[in-house]
Amino acid sequence: MTIEPGGTTAPVPTAPLGRRRVGRVGYGAMQLAGHTRPVADEDAVAVLRSAVELGVTHVDTAEFYGDGRVNSLIRAALAPYPDDLALVTKVGADSVGDTLVAAQRPEQLRASVEANLATLGLDRLAVVNLRRTDVPPGIVAEGDQLVDLESQLAELVALRDEGKIEGIGLSHVDADQLARALPAGIVCVQNAENLLYPGVPGVRDLCLEHHVAWVPYFPLGSGFPLMRSVADHPAVVEVARARGVTPAQVGLAWLLCRDDVTLVIPGTTSVAHLEENVAAGGLRLDDPELAALRAAV
Repeated sequence: MTIEPGGTTAPVPTAPLGRRRVGRVGYGAMQLAGHTRPVADEDAVAVLRSAVELGVTHVDTAEFYGDGRVNSLIRAALAPYPDDLALVTKVGADSVGDTLVAAQRPEQLRASVEANLATLGLDRLAVVNLRRTDVPPGIVAEGDQLVDLESQLAELVALRDEGKIEGIGLSHVDADQLARALPAGIVCVQNAENLLYPGVPGVRDLCLEHHVAWVPYFPLGSGFPLMRSVADHPAVVEVARARGVTPAQVGLAWLLCRDDVTLVIPGTTSVAHLEENVAAGGLRLDDPELAALRAAV
C-alpha cells in the first residue's frame, strides 16, 4: 500500500513494463553491492524482503553489481520468486575486481545474460537492458568495445527468441539510438533524469509517443558532478515541509506526476527509507506545487 497525503491508504499504482504491469515505485538494488559503504548480507536480505512485502514488483539489478553478489542476495532473499515480481537486469559491462569495464560485444552480452540467469536462478529474465557506453558519465567504450547498436540488438533478439529474455530495454542512450532500436520491440528505457537534471533531450518524449516505459535512474541525484541532491534543494524542502512529507518523496513524486507510465527505481539500504520511497507512489503534487518546483529549478 501507499500513503496518500493526509494519511489515507491507496493501492500501489502500477504501469506497463512490456507485457507486465508493475508498481510504479520499484527498487534499484545497486547499493546492495556495498561500493559506497559496506552492507551486511542480513541487512540486504531484510530490505529485499521488505520491498516485496510493501508491494514492490519491479526490482532492478545486474550481474556486474558487486560481481554477482547482488544477484545472489536477491536469490537468497526472494526465491522462489512471486509470480508478479519482474526481475530486470542489464548487460554491457563486467566486473573486474572493484572496477567496471565495458562488455559490449554480442558474445559478451550473451555471456552476461547467461550469468544473470545462473546467479538469479531463473530460466527467463523479465527485461534485459542494454547499457550503452558511448559517452560519460561512467565507463566509455574503446577499441574492440566500440560495437554498433544493431549487432547488439540482433543478439538480444536472438536471446528473446530462445526464451531467455522476455523484454529488451535500453540504458544510457540518446533519441537517435532509441529510434533506431524501436523496431526490435523495446519495452523500456533507463536514462539518468531527475528534477535538477533534465537528461538527454527527446528520449522521454519518444518513449511516451511509442508506449515505451520510461525508467529514470538517479531519480534523487547521485555523486556525479552534474547530479546534485534533489532532496537538498530549497524548493523541494519547502514543498515537503508544507505537505508533511520528506524531500525525497517530493523528488520521486515530481517524476511520477508528469504522466501515468513513468517507473522509478530508487535504491536504498534502509528499510525506513524504502518505506518512504514506496509511499511516494501515493503522493500527488498539485499544479501550484509543480509550478513552484519548475520555476525554482
